Amino acid sequence: MFETMAIEIEQLLARLTGVNDKMAEYTNSAGVPSLNAALMHTLQRHRDILQDYTHEFHKTKANFVAIRERENLMGSVRKDIESYKSGSGVNNRRTELFLKEHDHLRNSDRLIEETISIAMATKENMTSQRGMLKSIQSKMNTLANHFPAVNSLIQRINLRKRRDSLILGGVIGVCTILLLLYAFH
Repeated sequence: MFETMAIEIEQLLARLTGVNDKMAEYTNSAGVPSLNAALMHTLQRHRDILQDYTHEFHKTKANFVAIRERENLMGSVRKDIESYKSGSGVNNRRTELFLKEHDHLRNSDRLIEETISIAMATKENMTSQRGMLKSIQSKMNTLANHFPAVNSLIQRINLRKRRDSLILGGVIGVCTILLLLYAFH
């Protein structure tokens, strides 16, 4: 039924193509004014409609063929499954159990492989990070060794900051004690 309908639709599309071609010949003939915009627009609109119909027909036909092929394939698979199930009863059950166990083992093996690959990638990343940190540390040490004046300057600045903090703390402490003595006398 599908094939006959498809052939009929193809014939109708061919007839519509013929009508469009005759319309194009009519607009290109010598007796028709060539500047008739409405006629040209109508012709273009009919060509677009024909193209849309043709495209939709081919798309629908391809979808139907794909669905039919899938149904045929699924039907043959179902027949195979039914014939397999209707085979030997006890042996079939044992085979089914062995197949399930095999699938479980294969899945476990796959998960273990994935875990090992993740662990290896993590180890490689940690090793590369350790190497980067060691290189940064060695560069800092070489800079400090190359520029001892900068290192000693930084140490002096830190000493002065500490000394200034102690002096400021002492002054604040003495002032606080004097204020407390003055407030209680």
